Parts: sequence; structure tokens; C-alpha cells
Amino acid sequence: MRLPHPTPTPEPFPFERESALPHYVQPYEPAMTISPAAIAAFDALVHELHPDAARVDATRLQRLAGWLASLPASEARRAIDERLQCLQDLRSMVADPGWDCEPAMRRRLDQLFAYVDSDDDLIPDRVPLFGLLDDVLLIELTWPAFAAEAEDFRDFCAYRRVEHPDGDVTQQRAAWVRDRLAELALLQHHARVSDSHYANGRSPEAVFRVA
Repeated sequence: MRLPHPTPTPEPFPFERESALPHYVQPYEPAMTISPAAIAAFDALVHELHPDAARVDATRLQRLAGWLASLPASEARRAIDERLQCLQDLRSMVADPGWDCEPAMRRRLDQLFAYVDSDDDLIPDRVPLFGLLDDVLLIELTWPAFAAEAEDFRDFCAYRRVEHPDGDVTQQRAAWVRDRLAELALLQHHARVSDSHYANGRSPEAVFRVA
């Protein structure tokens, strides 16, 4: 079951609400050196990729940088690496010959990759600890635009690994779609049977015996 607002990791960044931050976290002052124009351009990219994302401004960047600085070095690195791994999953999806993204999805992914691969972005990658903060923040805020596709791709990869479908990549993906649709139809059938029995006053135990 997919979350209404998926995040790339189980522990979202404390970005939108100040109350989500520990009381001891203070804004990170060097974030003030980022120009308003650069922040506005970054925010525009975020919302081009995912229009419903939270707004990016200097205050929120300062708070997020302060939160990252407050973490032990290993935890800060993990927070960054986990999101970079999600990025790698997206790269693998695009490179997989068995997975054909829609053109609009591929354009958004190309924009995401182009930003992350650029050295001339909101925070230069060479800055210790914080150099990748804008990259992983972009992944975090735009993830809902890619989450469903990434989840389906992971399921497709698991299907290929377990079921070993015959044929070329096109036939393998068609087999995955066919089998998943059959599973969905079966679940819907069981749901209708269960609803019918509940409506007729049957017990849950009876429902399971019949179904």
C-alpha cells in the first residue's frame, strides 16, 4: 500500500515544520551565503519536478543544515547516503532495457540527474558535509513524482528474479503486467465475496472458509 506522500526513506527530513526539529538545533549561518536568486531557482526546479512539494527558502535551508550539523558524523553521512541510494535506484530504472518510462517521466528524471551531476548547483559539492545537502533535498522533495514508478520497477525486478519469465525484455514486462493484473483481479474477487458474506450476516470465520 503506497503512502499518500511517499518519502525516499522511512525517516523524512525535518524540513517543513520547525516543530519537527529537536529544541537544541540552531540555524546554520553559512546557509545565509546562498543568494536569494539561487534559492529561487532551486525552488523552481523542485516545483517543476513536483508541483506539490514544500517551498524552499533560506530559513528552511538554514534549519535543515543546522539539523544535519547537529547529527553525529556517521548519522549525517547515512542520511545523505540513503537518499543517494534512492537516486541510484532511479538511474538503474532508466538504464534497464526491460523498463520503458513514459517520455514525461524520463524528462523529469533527466532534469533530476542533470542537477545532481552538476558541480555548479545551489551548494557546491566540494563543501564538506553540506555539499550534497541540496542534492539529497531535491531527491527528498520530488520523490512523490517518482515513487510509484520506482516501486513498480522494484516489483518488476523481484518478479524477474523469482519467476524467470521467458522471452525478451518486452515479453518479460508483459508477463509481469499480466500476472499482476491477475493477482489484482483475484483480490478484488475475494473482496466482493467477503463484502457479500458480511452483508448477509456471515461471520469472518465463515467468510474465510467459503473464500
